[in-house]
Amino acid sequence: MESFDVAIIGGGPAGSCCGALLKKYAPEMSVVILEREKFPRDHIGESLLPIVPQVIHEMGAWDKIEAADFPLKIGATYRWGKKKDLWDFEFIPIQHFHETDRPGKFDGQRVHTAWQVYRPIFDEILLDHAAELGCDVREETKVLKIESTGDRVDALVLESGEKITAKCYVDASGVSSILRKAMGVEAQYPTALRNIAIWDYWDNADWAIKVGVGGTRILVMSIDWGWLWFIPIAPTKTSLGLVCPLEYYRKSGQRPEELYAKAVKQDPLISELIRNAKPEGEIRTTNDWSYIADRLAGENWYLAGDSCGFADPILSAGLTLAMFGARQVAYSIIAEMRGTHDGQWLKSFYTEKQRRQIGQHIKFADFWYSSNGAFTDLVDYCRDIAKQSGHDMSSNAAFGWMATGGFTNDDPVIPMLGGFAIQAVKIQLARISQTRATWKVAEYNVFKLNLEGAVEDTFPIFSEGRVFNTPCYRRGESILPKYGMFGMVIEMLQAESRIVPALEWLERRYYEDPKYPNFEMTMDYALATLESMIDDGWVTCEKNKKDMFIVYETPVESASFHTNRDIARTFGV
Repeated sequence: MESFDVAIIGGGPAGSCCGALLKKYAPEMSVVILEREKFPRDHIGESLLPIVPQVIHEMGAWDKIEAADFPLKIGATYRWGKKKDLWDFEFIPIQHFHETDRPGKFDGQRVHTAWQVYRPIFDEILLDHAAELGCDVREETKVLKIESTGDRVDALVLESGEKITAKCYVDASGVSSILRKAMGVEAQYPTALRNIAIWDYWDNADWAIKVGVGGTRILVMSIDWGWLWFIPIAPTKTSLGLVCPLEYYRKSGQRPEELYAKAVKQDPLISELIRNAKPEGEIRTTNDWSYIADRLAGENWYLAGDSCGFADPILSAGLTLAMFGARQVAYSIIAEMRGTHDGQWLKSFYTEKQRRQIGQHIKFADFWYSSNGAFTDLVDYCRDIAKQSGHDMSSNAAFGWMATGGFTNDDPVIPMLGGFAIQAVKIQLARISQTRATWKVAEYNVFKLNLEGAVEDTFPIFSEGRVFNTPCYRRGESILPKYGMFGMVIEMLQAESRIVPALEWLERRYYEDPKYPNFEMTMDYALATLESMIDDGWVTCEKNKKDMFIVYETPVESASFHTNRDIARTFGV
């Protein structure tokens, strides 16, 4: 029997991230990672969001991933729902992106971009990096059984018969959820969405668009009965996959490879891109069912990655949820073992935050699918929700629906939802639903802080290997940070409730202590934060016809969200 400080089940990105950060910030800890496969091994989930490179930079592995020459992701091009036009979402507006040499460094514009990765290589780099930092990495080592007493894990029994004990255990075993299931933690499936994914890899496919050195956008192309992804993951390798309702697959009577070929042939743009390409010819399939575990931590254990839950891949959120959550697990373990913070407090916060984040991503994906007629079960599901709420599922209704649970889950400094700024979310929802997005900060002109039933509390912020207690108001599971832009808006409303004098107060405050590049950005963030606080119940609003109102609108198009022109012009679609 061997003993460690921390035993991690699973060597995927969540496991390697957790292990790497444990050894970076607490090198005295002994950490073992138990991985049942031999890397490299096949895995899906190739498209990243910018927060993932930020975590990888903190791990110290950014240069290694950049050296692997994965395509640079600057955004995505969509065709979705009934409309046939293409539209783009870009992390950096393409007109502001400047060409730089690669491999590059994590600074400047590269802080705001991501990669499209070939997972066998990507995952192996991260696991090897964890080993280099001091983790005891054991591949081809299967955990067969979990020994436990009550809610406490006593030991891991390996397939070899050997036992591993630890002070703390982390289940990063993915959908296998070995420890979660052994501890009797159930999972909920909060959506009617039941899809399957079918995919293959293609050599020498053309890219729809090339930006700088190795930069591009992924493609998400809706067809009559599902959607296709087109993701270049290496200079000459592309992942091309189909997502469709399980019920459609069953009723079609076709084999996965037949359905896949039919879908690819049906899309003229993708057919053109693979005209001179060659498929590997190994069709892969998986279920694509969103779920959330009821509990993410116990007496001496945590869940991380897909063992916590899974959200549909339409928004490329998988690795964001997995690695950002694993980061928080590593910080929490260190703080508890060093005795700087109460373990139960950290576990409760992690469970509340991670479950809400997964839930919001699921809701966001649900709304996307509800606008695509192929996913009829979900359309009916969303319609039922709308009826219960007394309105149709417009962009404004969807915004309020997805906001349930609070906007501070992603970032305690400014309001975020599903990894996107509130302004970006409203533009996406308006585009998908073909309705106009409105703002309560423009509909009303008197705003008052609502702290009824709230108590003063603290919540953790994780930075540079340490956990910082940060003041907040708490009402149930909803928190309002007295920090960042939230803190500034609280002060603004305490000074002035009328919107125009409040913004004048904000301008004076900005010039006394500028925290953003210009006042226009400060005001934009402040109004979005105020809007989120209204939707979250922290602010009440009134109309005073004698006072002035402001004009604040969501543009139909912006520098980051706009009708596609380059692909449409090149391929005539």
